[in-house]
Amino acid sequence: MQLETYDPESATYYDELFEAVGKPRPAAVPLLEWMQGLNPKELQQHHQTAQIALFKLGVTFNVYSDTQGVERVLPFDIIPRIISAEDWQWLEQGLKQRITALNLFLNDIYHDQKIVQDGKVPAEIIQSAPGFLPPCQGLEPPTGVWCHITGTDLVRDRNGQWYVLEDNLRVPSGISYVLENRRVMKSTLPKIFQNLAIQPVDDYPSHLLEALLNLAPPYLQTPTVAVLTPGIYNSAYFEHSFLAQQMGVELVEGRDLVVVDGYLQMKTTKGLRRVDVLYRRVDDTFLDPLTFRPDSLLGVPGLMEVYRAGRVALANAPGTGVADDKVVYAYVPEMIRYYLNEDPILANVPTYLCWQEKDRDYVLQNLDKLVVKAANEAGGYGMLVGTQASQTEREIFAKKIEANPRNYIAQPTLCLSRVPTLIEDRIEGRHVDLRPYILHRGDEIYVHPGGLTRVALRKGSLVVNSSQGGGSKDTWVLTP
Repeated sequence: MQLETYDPESATYYDELFEAVGKPRPAAVPLLEWMQGLNPKELQQHHQTAQIALFKLGVTFNVYSDTQGVERVLPFDIIPRIISAEDWQWLEQGLKQRITALNLFLNDIYHDQKIVQDGKVPAEIIQSAPGFLPPCQGLEPPTGVWCHITGTDLVRDRNGQWYVLEDNLRVPSGISYVLENRRVMKSTLPKIFQNLAIQPVDDYPSHLLEALLNLAPPYLQTPTVAVLTPGIYNSAYFEHSFLAQQMGVELVEGRDLVVVDGYLQMKTTKGLRRVDVLYRRVDDTFLDPLTFRPDSLLGVPGLMEVYRAGRVALANAPGTGVADDKVVYAYVPEMIRYYLNEDPILANVPTYLCWQEKDRDYVLQNLDKLVVKAANEAGGYGMLVGTQASQTEREIFAKKIEANPRNYIAQPTLCLSRVPTLIEDRIEGRHVDLRPYILHRGDEIYVHPGGLTRVALRKGSLVVNSSQGGGSKDTWVLTP
């Protein structure tokens, strides 16, 4: 196996499995000892078997920029990413702290806005955020929780230091890949799971269902839960249907729902049936054409009125998108200090705010060294990696920043950690990030072990998004 000669380039990168050539990290030793018993052809066969299994399972996604509208299988790499029990316990604490502060922030800005009055977050940043929705002011979500399901993107730098790259609080996707990747790995390589103490991930749907049922009024003995999807053309439709099936609840579109007698009702072959909890995978402004976008055909007219009256629970609560804003992200460490009186456990990536003149001047003078991101884009879109961009591309982005400085942030180009990855018939290091999933029930916060490891399959690329050619790996969190 090529692992004996694999060069992690430890002077330049932090490798998740190797400290140096021929020297695996302690947590990776059992895996690598087992892999050394395979020849390259066997590993490739396992890799191909896993990819075929994912295709047969229907684990696909759509790329909106693809004019052919072809569903694609997310590329999967057979070599997993391993996280030690000690690392994971520390990450878990940091994620719980961060989500607690973000929830308090959301509740605050839709009520008294004390953090703004005390000068910790500028009022203009909140008011200009596309995700800040004035119709949500004064809302009282069930159990006081706004962000029930969160996907937080983490990266490691060349020194192995963890950073939060961004927060995803509206409709974070990707958990279905976590579950199906593990399912395929266990069927393809069953023996390794007998020899390693790896934390399970297949109980996520039961944790999610428990969190959703927790939102229903306690007097309801058998509340009805449904998953609201935009429909089959949405890029994450596989995940919507998968989660509904795994939880044993209905998958509905806006056209399947109606407000009657002050309640949200689902159309069935036996008549209308009341829906008590809606896990919505539709963006905020498409939820209710009477409250938000009048041209929306994806939502339900009158839904927000029912929600305000406390007759239906929504997860996540409308309005959470303001915390997805990459400019607001820069203030999360201050939120933690303000609301919790604690120092942040997990650090942000150092961030330059282009709406501030001093930061903007620095960014414009150093575009060749920075990563520039649009404040409300996702999927790797609206981004400039200055070290890999042409002079023309940098000039175009400079004009965008000058025209709308509020819409851009910039960060130093982190040298993301790498994991050995099977590239055709050889093993090479590829950059990765990690998206753990966090469920906030009100009385407790649950962090699902591991998460989605996304890998940039193109050599030298730092962009891990599936829409930009990235793939995924199984993430193994070892038990204490």
